[in-house]
Amino acid sequence: MDIKKRLLLPFVCYFLSVSQFFHVGHGDVGTAAQYSPPYLPTACFGEDQTQFPSSNLFAAAGDGIWDNGASCGRQYLVRCISASQPGTCVPDQTIPVKIVDYAPTALSPPSAQSTTIVLSETAFGGITNIPMDSINIEFQQLVSLV
Repeated sequence: MDIKKRLLLPFVCYFLSVSQFFHVGHGDVGTAAQYSPPYLPTACFGEDQTQFPSSNLFAAAGDGIWDNGASCGRQYLVRCISASQPGTCVPDQTIPVKIVDYAPTALSPPSAQSTTIVLSETAFGGITNIPMDSINIEFQQLVSLV
């Protein structure tokens, strides 16, 4: 491989990885609710406290993305696209969340049933301005390039 290609490759890889984190233009559409503590135990990792990201941006998967438990540990980009009350969504705010639980069996009940994803209080508050039972979201699974 010539020197130009060797120098260009890291920049291309970096651009592709960055674009994964900031572009959610082709995501799926669904609904989100929120849930409150207690969050333990979870269906994915039991009583393990280290399962939660330090940002507290985590979620419980609904039936549509649970995938018989294969969703445990997956990360999704989520953004609020609409709600029943105008001004609910934080404009252009996208957050990453990690799946740590299964919504139907979560210890704390969600604010709305049968949603695509149930977000932690911190995650839900990161994309909304007004407390709501549920919101419409766009979401996309983050896929590791490594």
